[in-house]
Amino acid sequence: MFKTCCSVLLVSLLPLQAHADGAQDFVTANIVSTLYHEFGHALIDITDAPVLGQEEDAADILSVVLLDAFWEEDAAQSITALTALSFELAAQENEEPAYWDVHGLDMQRYYNQVCLFYGADPETRSELAADFELPEERADSCVDEFNLAESSWAAVLEPLETQKPSKTIQFNGETSTEVGALLADEIRDLNASYHLPKPILVTLKPCGEENAFYDPETATITICTEYVDFLNRQAIANDL
Repeated sequence: MFKTCCSVLLVSLLPLQAHADGAQDFVTANIVSTLYHEFGHALIDITDAPVLGQEEDAADILSVVLLDAFWEEDAAQSITALTALSFELAAQENEEPAYWDVHGLDMQRYYNQVCLFYGADPETRSELAADFELPEERADSCVDEFNLAESSWAAVLEPLETQKPSKTIQFNGETSTEVGALLADEIRDLNASYHLPKPILVTLKPCGEENAFYDPETATITICTEYVDFLNRQAIANDL
């Protein structure tokens, strides 16, 4: 795995503070995490990777693994903080937990996000764990949890690693927007690292719903513009 400087840098927000770019940072962080999550679904599909447990959990785990691998520390901490915050806000906004959903409960995803990221570098990230009130009894297992997550996904990722930039991930969307430019940059970084056995497409478009998803029939990751708008509204409503 590799740790590089990525194209979009976020201001470190630990502890979180309101600032002029807060809403855009929140949108950026959650789009990055969402792209990595959906990329996990795509990899599971096109590599026939075995999944022990819920596929949604495996995709969440890959998002943290890639975040730790690809982003420099300050930006990685900001993305983690804002992604976890999104889960917390979702938990507050939902009147009743959706126990039936294929995703984990929002607060479970919150603690998993913080724990795995902390476990990748506990000495550097102890302040983040404290800021997000990660219980000590959970923190004690986070290093082992991340090591297991990283080694499990390495079985899928390492055979795909390439020294020559690939074009197996394509982007279909308007790059004149901030989110479109972000997705194009992230796809370029993924192509620089991985050559997939089957091409996939990432598209940014209206869907009629606030969502992001992977379609195995077309091998397409779709980020809905309504989802981007929702993230922006969520940030503004919470004075980020």
